[in-house]
Amino acid sequence: MAGVSDRTVLAMIDTVTSPTGLVMPFEELVHQLESKGVAVMLDAAHGIGMVPLSLDELGASYTTSNCHKWLCAPKGSAFLHVRKDLQHLIHPLTISHGMSFPLGDTTRFRHEFDWTGTRDISAACSIPATIAYMANMVGGGWPAIMKQNHDLVVEGRRILCERLGIEVPCPEEMIACIATLALPGEGNGGIPLHEPDPLHKILQDKYGIQVPVWSWESPKGRYIRISAQLYNHVDEYHYLADALATELNL
Repeated sequence: MAGVSDRTVLAMIDTVTSPTGLVMPFEELVHQLESKGVAVMLDAAHGIGMVPLSLDELGASYTTSNCHKWLCAPKGSAFLHVRKDLQHLIHPLTISHGMSFPLGDTTRFRHEFDWTGTRDISAACSIPATIAYMANMVGGGWPAIMKQNHDLVVEGRRILCERLGIEVPCPEEMIACIATLALPGEGNGGIPLHEPDPLHKILQDKYGIQVPVWSWESPKGRYIRISAQLYNHVDEYHYLADALATELNL
C-alpha cells in the first residue's frame, strides 16, 4: 500500500500465488485499494475451490478464475466477474450476437459475453454440475474439501521437510492446498515453461510422479511444489520424499 499514489488506477493481486503457493491477504488488500479509488483486478486462478470466495462481499472491480484447477471442471471453463457499476465499460474482443439481441430480464453485459463467435460453451455449462458433484463427495461439502486438502498438503510438506532436511518456509495459515519448498543441494532446474527440469522428468518417467520442479533466481534455488486434492493420499508424499532423497543423494 505504500506504493499507492494518486497516479495509481489499477492493481492486480493474487488470491494464492502460483510459484510459491502463498495465500495473499487479498480481502484486506481489495478493501484498502478500492476504498482509495484504485480498481482491483483479482487474479483468482488459484482461488475458486481452494479458498472461500464471496465476490459481492470482496467488492473487487474485476475477478477472474480458472474452474479447471481446484474446482475440477473441464479445461476451457473459467469466469470473468465484473462489478455491476463497471460492466458498461467492458466488452468482449469478439462481438457476440448479444450486441443487438433483445435484453429481456438479463443485462447487455451477459448477452455480449455469453456466446462469442463459434466458441464451444460445453465446458462452461458443466460448471454447476461439477460444483454439486464435488460437494457431494465429502460430508460437509466445499468447506470440508478445502480443509481436507489444506490439512493434507500441510502433512505432505511436513513429510518432505523431515525427510529432506528442509526448514518449513512459512506458517501453515499462509498456504491453502499447494506448498512450495526449496530443494537442498545444487542443480539446474531449467527455465520454467521453456526447458524441462531433469529431476522433473526423472520423477515422471522413473517414479510415475507428476510434480513441478524449476529454478528461481530470487531467492536463487531449485524448487518443488506439491498439491493436495481429494484423490491424493498421505502415502504419496512419503513415496515422493523417498524418491527425492534417492535422486538427490540425501
